[in-house]
Amino acid sequence: MFPLSYIEFLTHFHGDRDFFECHEVLEDHWKKNGMKKHSVWVGLIQIAVSFYHYRRGNRIGAVKMMKKALEILDKNRTEIYSLGISHDQLMPMLIRCCHEMQTGSSYKPISFPILDSELLTVCKERVHSLGLVWGGDDELDEFIINKHIARRDFDKSRFETVKV
Repeated sequence: MFPLSYIEFLTHFHGDRDFFECHEVLEDHWKKNGMKKHSVWVGLIQIAVSFYHYRRGNRIGAVKMMKKALEILDKNRTEIYSLGISHDQLMPMLIRCCHEMQTGSSYKPISFPILDSELLTVCKERVHSLGLVWGGDDELDEFIINKHIARRDFDKSRFETVKV
């Protein structure tokens, strides 16, 4: 039906709001499948990166990524629909988010307008199985908010403990 990485992306986006992980799972899918630089997958990755920056207060980075995502997704209408998402609802939502990012509005999460009922059911069940609420508010978990820093520190600590 849909790639597992896409389901994982939607699970993180709407469940734990781990936008860094959203980026990771789709980037891996994109690279493994040799897709083009302006594919719909890159647009979805950029949305996640935009929200990661937005929640951390990096408005410039958030706006830059959202504008790139909008440009890609605007050109991939059919592909968005093939992923079970309403392009007609998604685009105005993202334009509004970009405007809010530019004007300094406080971060608030969004939910993708998923049209495919089977996809929505699978994703909601997956989120529920993790003990999370679909489309709920952020818990503002510091680890998730600053995951790139925690990951970098984790990577450094692995090298510091290696004995020769």
